[in-house]
Formats: sequence, structure tokens, C-alpha cells
Amino acid sequence: MSETVPIEAVTAHAFEIPTDGPDGKEQDGTLTWASTTIVVVEVTAGGRTGIGYTYTDAAAAQLISTKLADTVTGADALAPAAAWRTMQVELRNAGKPGIGSMAVSAVDIALWDLKAKLLQQPLYRLLPAFRDEVPIYGSGGFTNYPLSRLTEQVSEWAAAGLPRMKIKTSRDPESDPQRLTAVRAEAGDGVELFTDANGALTRKAALYWADRFAADWGVCWFEEPVSSDDKTGLRLVRDRGPAGLDVAAGEYGFQLPDFAALVDAVDCLQADVTRCGGITGLLQVSGLSEAHQIDLSGHCAPAVSAHAFCAAPHVRHLEYFHTHVRLEAMAFDGTLRPEGGALRPDPGRPGLGLDVKWPDLERYRV
Repeated sequence: MSETVPIEAVTAHAFEIPTDGPDGKEQDGTLTWASTTIVVVEVTAGGRTGIGYTYTDAAAAQLISTKLADTVTGADALAPAAAWRTMQVELRNAGKPGIGSMAVSAVDIALWDLKAKLLQQPLYRLLPAFRDEVPIYGSGGFTNYPLSRLTEQVSEWAAAGLPRMKIKTSRDPESDPQRLTAVRAEAGDGVELFTDANGALTRKAALYWADRFAADWGVCWFEEPVSSDDKTGLRLVRDRGPAGLDVAAGEYGFQLPDFAALVDAVDCLQADVTRCGGITGLLQVSGLSEAHQIDLSGHCAPAVSAHAFCAAPHVRHLEYFHTHVRLEAMAFDGTLRPEGGALRPDPGRPGLGLDVKWPDLERYRV
């Protein structure tokens, strides 16, 4: 192979896929949605095509087409980090956080997938991998699920051998005791039980529910008890909450300073590889967690996260999120299934090991 492999084309696609929740909706502590949009990116060079993706508004696909595609075209496909830096500069005036960062993430993931395919290696082996699998936890349990759907989902996770499970809470806090009692009964005492308020509670309410969650249902993980923008509130719940109940946040981090602001406010830092700048950005967040000796948990997007978080020395686990598991199975061939409570990338498939199901996605194109 020559010293450089010029990138020939960058193409972005957006698909909006309805949820499978009650009345066509899914709901958590602060948001209700009827569909999820996945932006899929193709990057071509050297006779290979890399695939990347993110979950965001379709506007990210347009941003990639108008701002990032020309910037990346002609760059060396074997140097994803250099292209990542160029994209960051290009977005200076358009805005790096939010949709800008998610657009960069999708392109960066495609670049790393492409490099791995060019070198005929699975992506996780191209990275500084510390492991060949990532522990996962079942995630879903939306607040609009009736108890029957909630316990059915828990039963499915148990059948898949998942020893950790998380449900959404705090939309209607007074209904949570019944929901948690049903989940604990279905899951059994040996399962680690997590909750996610999605920032729905005030500081004092979060302290109250932290005590109850831990004492009454053995909850050991309380995600975004208050808004992730409220660093003081997160620190308060972390420091005054019960022993054994870890406070987590970070899924809405886009740039490295977002994570730096959280390391002193949570017990476990979260990061989403499809939001934080892709593989290149995640490696930086991982270094931050290592420097501060704080665990890192992967947020969603399991098809790419299973590879990416093999390169995080302090990884605790990865969120096996119902919505993304369902969408990725619809969008891609080659997605992974749980094995022994973990996701293990396929060492025999180059890159992410994914093939896009273009005919199946076409009806959802936006």
C-alpha cells in the first residue's frame, strides 16, 4: 500500500425511524419522542468504503455535505486524527458543540472504519485496545411503558444473560416505587439495578430519591439525577447520597472541556462516541478519565461503541439501549449480540464489521 491513500468521496444520508413504544412513542424523565433519526456517512478511498453514524437531527447530514465533505476529501485515509483536526477548524464559525460535534463524530467513525478496512483489521485491534470485549447493561424501561411491557423487557434482558439493567425514572416520581418493585421482582436480587432521571429532579428531590432507590430496591447507579448542566447539583447528590449508589453523567458531552467539568462531580463519567467527536474524540475523553482515575461508561450506539470502548482503560460498561439496538439491527448487517453479559467485536470482520441495509432503510430516508 502507498504511503497515503487519498479520500475520494464523503456522502451523508439521514433516516428517520419510528419508535416501537406505546402509542408510537418513547418517554423518559424530560422528553417524549416518536422517532429517532440516524445519520449514516460513507467515506471512500482505495477501493473501500468506511461507514460511520450518529443519532441526531437530519441537519447534521446537510452540515456534513456543505461543510465537512470537501474538507475531508483528498485527505489521507490512513490518518483519521489529522482529518478530525481539520474538521474542527472548519466548524469554528458554524459551531463545534451539538450538531457540529455529532457530524464530526459520524465522519470520524467512518474514517476509522475505512482505515481498518484498508489495513484488513477489525477496528478494535487497530486501536490501543485494552480488552476484546465490553461489559454491557440492558437499558430502556421508558416511563410510558405499562408494567407488562416493562417486566417483559426485563425478562428479555435476563434471558440474554445481562447482569445489569437500567430503567427511566422521575417523569412521575410517585409511580416509580411500583415500577421499581416490579422490575426488581422480575430481575431478581442478583441483578445490578440502575436508574436514569434524565435531569428531571431538583437537587433535594434527587437526594430523597437517591436514598429510597438504594434502600428499597438496591439501586446502585443514578444517572443524571439533576441536569448535567448543574455540576453543583451532581456533586451534591454524589457527596451526600448513600454509599454504593454511583452518580453518573456525561452523555451530552461534545467537546473535551465538557468532560473536564464533570470529573469532579460524578462517580462515573459517561461518553457517547457518536457525540463526542467519534473515535478520535473518545480517545481523548478516555485519557481524561485515566488521568483522573475515574471510570468511563459508554453511552448507547452499541455497534460502534463495542469497538471504541475496548480502547478505554477505565471502562466500566456500555449501555445496550433498546432503541439503538433495534435501529442498528434494522440498519446494518453484522451487529453484535450479547455473550456472557458483554459485547465482543468479531475479530474476523474488518472495520466495524457492518454492512448497511440500504434497501431496508430507503423508506425512512429524509
